This record gives sequence, C-alpha cells and structure tokens, in this order.
Amino acid sequence: MSPPDRIVEFVAAVREAFADGSLVRLKCGGYHGDDAELKSAEARKVAIKAGERLSFVSRYKTRDITKNLTIDEAIAFLEQGLASEWRSARLETTGFDLQFERQGDKLRLKRSEVAGRDKPEAGHDRAKNRPITDVSAVWLQALGITGTDGQVRNDAQDKFRQINKMVEIFAPLIQGLHAENPTIVDMGAGKGYLDFALFDHLQAQGRSAEIIGVELRPALVEAGNALAQKSGFAGLRFESGSILDYDASGADAVIALHACDTATDDAIYQGVKAGAGLIAVAPCCHKQIRRQMSSGGSDERLDFLLRHGTFMEKQAEMVTDGLRALLLEAHGYRTKVFEFVSDAHTPKNNLIVAQKGKAASRQAVLDRIAAVKAMFGVEKHYLEGLLGL
Repeated sequence: MSPPDRIVEFVAAVREAFADGSLVRLKCGGYHGDDAELKSAEARKVAIKAGERLSFVSRYKTRDITKNLTIDEAIAFLEQGLASEWRSARLETTGFDLQFERQGDKLRLKRSEVAGRDKPEAGHDRAKNRPITDVSAVWLQALGITGTDGQVRNDAQDKFRQINKMVEIFAPLIQGLHAENPTIVDMGAGKGYLDFALFDHLQAQGRSAEIIGVELRPALVEAGNALAQKSGFAGLRFESGSILDYDASGADAVIALHACDTATDDAIYQGVKAGAGLIAVAPCCHKQIRRQMSSGGSDERLDFLLRHGTFMEKQAEMVTDGLRALLLEAHGYRTKVFEFVSDAHTPKNNLIVAQKGKAASRQAVLDRIAAVKAMFGVEKHYLEGLLGL
C-alpha cells in the first residue's frame, strides 16, 4: 500500500465511524506546522442544532479553541494535516483502534481490535463539574459573561472557565479557615469577577461570608455595589481606596489578583498586619527586584542566565515571588506557589497561597532570605521594608 493510500484508509475509517456512531475519539499529535503554539487536537462526535458534527478542540500552550466541523470539513482537515503537519493520529471506536504514524516519507497504520468499549453519547455539552451552575445569574450578564439569551457568550468562554477555576481553588481555602462568617478582602477588585463568583458559590452552598472588594476607581466601586444589590448579595460590597491605605483589620482572608508590581506586596503586608488566616496573591509586573538584579551585583556564576533579557525577566519573577513566599514564612505562614489557571488573557497566572500555621524556624528563613538576596544582587525587597525587616 502506498503512503497516500494509508491516509485514504485512515480518513475512510473516520468517515465510517462517524456515520455509524462508533467513533469514540479522534486525536492528532506531533504537530510540526507553522503555528508554534499548537500542541495537539482532539475530536468527538456531537449533535447540535445544525446537525451532527465532529467537535475539534485544538490545544495551544495557553488556551483551547473548539470548532465544530462537518464530516467533509473534518476529512479535508485530516487529509491536509496528515500529509504534512501531524506526525500521528489515533482513531478510537467501539470495535477497534487505528493508529497512524508518519516518519519522514514512511507512513504506517496499525489496527488493534478492542472489546467492551461503550458507544459514546453525541450530546453537545458533556456534564461539567463547575462551581457556577446558574448561568442565568444577573451578575454574569452584567459583567458580559452571558448574553440576553442566558447562555455563556462565545467570546467569554475563556473568562467563564477562568472564574470557575478561581472559585474551585478559593472556595476550599475559605472553608479551611473554619470561620463561621469569614471576612474576605479582595485588594484591587476591579469589576469584581472573583467577588461575585465566590459569593454566588458560597451562598449556593448555604455558607455565609462577607466579601469586600477594595478598588481605587470610584466608578467601578459604584457599579459593583449597584450590581451586588441587584443580585441580592447582601454580604458583598465594594469600597473605594488604595491597597496600602485600606484598613483590613479583622480580615480572615486577603486576596489580590494581578495587582501590579509592589501593589502585590502592599496586599501581602495588609494580610500579615491583619493576622489573616489566608493570604493569596497572583502577582503581576515584577519590576522592583529586576532593577536591582540588572545592576550587576549577582553571583557571577549566574551570568550565563542573567545576561539574556528574556531569562533575566523570568528569573526576576521567580526571585521576587520566591522571596515573597519566604517573607511570609518568616511571619508564621505555610506557603505554596502554583499555576492556578491557564488564561489566554494573561500569562501572569502563578498564585502564592499562604496559610497561617506551623512554619519553619524564623531565623532559618531569614538566613535563607539573606543568602538568596546575596546570590542575585538584591539589596532589599520592597516587602521587607513594609514588614519592618
């Protein structure tokens, strides 16, 4: 069988499995085309108002894009892609798996029989375990997530996934405070996506909380309070003020998402000063430490990294946030840093979570901070000054 015939055989099997309903999954991998961000693509059969389609999810480094293709469109996509862009493809059906591999000019097909695999459902939407279940909520439409039809807008799918992921992370952290009616302060709240989503979820779970969104822009404060009232969220309010000047006394949790540069440190300081049980920040714009690292005082063994601008930027981010975590540990917090959401709108998606409790020896942590600063040529972290170190 010639190489082109193997592609013909594979796409013919896809067409037949689509027609008889036995197609379970189709996956393309090993992409090496012109789109540097594309990693893989998966497809399943769906039934929508326009008819039966193959729903392709193209997976990129920072986002997923879904397109529903007719079978003819899908076949054209496969014929072109398998000839030049995808090194592998796998068709899974209820009766067999068909593996396509391309190595240079050599094309191979391997068929494996399977038994006991269930016939897939062709419903358009798989059940999703999302914290925000009521998409008819007033606040979702007001913030542009849903349209007048009560459905999530196509251009807001990423944002909807993002706020669900944030609630998925923050809700158990809030529950871990063991406070009957916790006070949560969101520093630099903006339009309050997290605040509305978190309050909605907690209320739906029968849990009470007081959430305060602190925002410098009066227009956003006014709009947020009006929407909270319209939504019937009596425990949610917005207050005007800067992060550093706000009195967070009594806060059980202090949160700040994407507060720029040292504003993140202001939020951490407010949380420590308030004795908050939880401090969670997603930093953005790491300028203060980078300026010090760029002055040339770092260990010369790091020159192979720091002399390159793109590496310097990444190292400055890690050093800045690493020191933040250590400074929190020096004040009695257990910390962890992780990527909390994959968001197409911003690559700044690391979350520092600090929970008050048993931590490492304060002196040991302070010694480690001093060693890190010496290694990277850092004179003083802005947060040190706020904390009086």
